[in-house]
Amino acid sequence: MSAALFFENVSAGYGPRKALHDVSAQFAAGRVTGLVGPNGAGKTTLLRTALGFLKAEQGDVQVLGAAQAGWSREALARAIAYLPQTAEAHWPILARKLVALGRMPHRAALAPLTPEDEIAIDMALSRCDARQFASRRMDELSAGERARVLLARALATQAPVLLVDEPAAHLDPAHQLQLMELLREETAHGVAVIVTLHDLSLASRFCDELVVLKSGRVMAQGAPDIALSEATLADTFGISAVRMTAPRGARAAIVPWQRL
Repeated sequence: MSAALFFENVSAGYGPRKALHDVSAQFAAGRVTGLVGPNGAGKTTLLRTALGFLKAEQGDVQVLGAAQAGWSREALARAIAYLPQTAEAHWPILARKLVALGRMPHRAALAPLTPEDEIAIDMALSRCDARQFASRRMDELSAGERARVLLARALATQAPVLLVDEPAAHLDPAHQLQLMELLREETAHGVAVIVTLHDLSLASRFCDELVVLKSGRVMAQGAPDIALSEATLADTFGISAVRMTAPRGARAAIVPWQRL
C-alpha cells in the first residue's frame, strides 16, 4: 500500500525545544491513521511539519512520493487539506463563504467560483450535515456547528491528503460518530486521512492504524489492537483499558478504564 505521507528519522522543534525526535512513520492512501498520545506528545507538531509550517531539522518528509522540499506552496496546498485544532471563526462571514475558502488552492487570486467549485462546496456542506447553516453567519453558530462548517472547508479542497487535528473536541456524541464515519468515507476515494484524537475508543473503532506518540517519539504503530497493547497503554498513557466486544463485522473499542 502506497504511502501518501512519509516521515523518516524526522526531528523538529521550536527553537531549542525539540518536539519530534527521530520520528519514522508512514501514512497510507485509502486509510485512516490516528495520531494518539498524551498532551505534549508531538501530534500537532507532526502535522505542522507535514504541511511545511515547521521545518524538519533533520530527516526526510515525502508527500505523495516526492520530497516535501520540491513542492511549491501552491501545489502543497492542493495536495494537503488541513483542519487545525484551534480553528475558530467568530467573524460575521456566511458559512458558505467560509467553506468556499477551501477552494482557494484551485483558482487564481480574486477569480470567481467555477461550477466545479460550487459543486465541491455543496458536497462538503452536505457531508458535514451543515447545509442548513450555509446562509448563517459564523458568529451566530455554536461551537459544534462551527466545527462542522470548518471541517466542510477542509473537505471542499478535495485534496488527496487530509490532516485533521482534534476534530471531535466540540461535537456531541452523534456528530462525533458522524465525523468518524465521514473520515472513513474519504478513504474510499483514496484519500489518506491522518487525524489526531484523544478519545481512544473512537480511535480504536474507526482508525485502520494508529501512531502512538509520547514526548515526540513513536512508541508504537500498527492496527489499533496491536498499537494499543497493555504495555503501550501503561507506558504511554499510564492507564489500563477494557476491550469491548463488538457486534459482528464491527471493530472492538478500547475504553480507558483506570489510571495506574
